[in-house]
Amino acid sequence: MIGSRRDPGYRRERLELPDGDFVDLDWLASGSSDLVLLLHGLEGSSRSPYLIAMARALQTAAPGRDVLALNLRGCSGEPNRTRRFYHSGETDDLRAVIEQVADSYERIALVGFSLGGNIALKYLGEAPDRIHPRINAAVVFSVPCHLASSAAVLGRPVNQIYMRRFLRTLAAKLRRYERDNPGSIDLNGIGTLRTFREFDDRYTAPLHGFLDADDYWSRSSSRQFLRQIRVPTLLVNARNDPFLSPECYPEDEARDNPNLWLETPSTGGHLGFPERAREPRLGAGAMALRFLDEVADRERVRAAVY
Repeated sequence: MIGSRRDPGYRRERLELPDGDFVDLDWLASGSSDLVLLLHGLEGSSRSPYLIAMARALQTAAPGRDVLALNLRGCSGEPNRTRRFYHSGETDDLRAVIEQVADSYERIALVGFSLGGNIALKYLGEAPDRIHPRINAAVVFSVPCHLASSAAVLGRPVNQIYMRRFLRTLAAKLRRYERDNPGSIDLNGIGTLRTFREFDDRYTAPLHGFLDADDYWSRSSSRQFLRQIRVPTLLVNARNDPFLSPECYPEDEARDNPNLWLETPSTGGHLGFPERAREPRLGAGAMALRFLDEVADRERVRAAVY
């Protein structure tokens, strides 16, 4: 079923987490043995336009695949319950979701966008021996895989319109949580913060067990884990992405790891890979489907040989 422009027909499921919090899962399922798990970007959700476009592309393509969109903590429209929110290096919740759904599928692919892409890459590379055996591929777009330098790029005057928007919505979530849990978070001066360094130093780092913004960025950046990735993975970062630094184009890692492919189209901006009739291969959905189909073809050949 194809739903509205803002909702492609999701069925929502709530997953309770071990620490008493939850994440909401939005499904497009038709009984396939293959699942694609989608992860949105900073302050996005399952209803972000780029994620809905990907869900539609996967839903309508043949062979069919089930689609699961993970709303990170606090991103599904309902406040989270704990002082722990989502962040760029949070892989425990993704691991919990995979463990919950894996028994129902033969193969699971990850498709991540921006922050969600960093989470996917970190999950794949930080502990490769713990990757669920059903995970067989990943495709990620517009990934700030080196967080410190990307934060510096976003802090430039030319990007202030984006910075203000991100900080405004992040602050609104903290205010909402403090309203429901008085005295839990010090919000004095939150409206004066102007950069991710200021916000992450004051809130992201201490709320999630990091020393400061530098410690958070260092430990959460996925670039350091790319050489350990063992499943076929495609990273697509446009050269004209205004959010990415030169460090976010890991050419050496892709050259050294036969499981990692890096594509750097000259255009696309940040999450700007729309489906176009004249250039169908340049759309995010087309790129993801092409890669996933190639992985599936290689698996079929391998199975036939052995």
